[in-house]
Amino acid sequence: MLGKVYLIGAGPGAADLITVRGARLLAQAEVVLYDALVTPEMLDLCRQADLISVGKRSGQRSAAQADINRQLVEAAQRYRTVVRLKGGDPMLFGRADEELRALEAEGIEVEIVPGITTAVAAAAATKQPLTKRGVARSVAFFTSSTAPDQPDHPALPETDTLVQYMGGREAAATAERLLAEGRRADLPVVVVENCSRADERILRLTLATLAHGLEMSHGPMLVMIGEALQRREHQAPDASHAPGA
Repeated sequence: MLGKVYLIGAGPGAADLITVRGARLLAQAEVVLYDALVTPEMLDLCRQADLISVGKRSGQRSAAQADINRQLVEAAQRYRTVVRLKGGDPMLFGRADEELRALEAEGIEVEIVPGITTAVAAAAATKQPLTKRGVARSVAFFTSSTAPDQPDHPALPETDTLVQYMGGREAAATAERLLAEGRRADLPVVVVENCSRADERILRLTLATLAHGLEMSHGPMLVMIGEALQRREHQAPDASHAPGA
């Protein structure tokens, strides 16, 4: 008999931001294939399981997607309860389509457990709603990353608030395009690194400053751009944490 595979969203990082269902299934899992962004604290929720790292990090040596697909199929042939643990939400920039296709082709049952995507967690961490009545009524989540055999996609979404995932190295090019399109130079930008983790870092700047680039990051970086990111007049300072603080 084939096992069942659960694609579970781990959320942005903090172990207590996973859903109750996700935590319950982790505690029942026999094997967990987990991403590089999954924290050790999250893995403490599945100590009984065999753990397999299939981390994928941009610009770093990592498991090929085809290998991950193969390992998932093999795991379902050996175990009854298989968890594929992904950072954020599996259905948003989580390559769920490739894994679903591979599992479905082998007749393996799959269930998806959503997670808190980083954009929502970053809005909460900065106390900056991504929509604001009379200011911003639309939001787009996007990434500049493409499949290896696909060309770069220079077009940007036409929306009030832009949220760029994996935006560390590509954010400057995004800012340059927006400035060329006529967006104002002092448009608010909020950058969140290592969202919800102990070493979370929040940076506030303008579109013109962003066009000059960001310093080297030490973790996943999310870039939020738009009028809705304007700091409120009486807003308290960010509870930003520096590494080691």
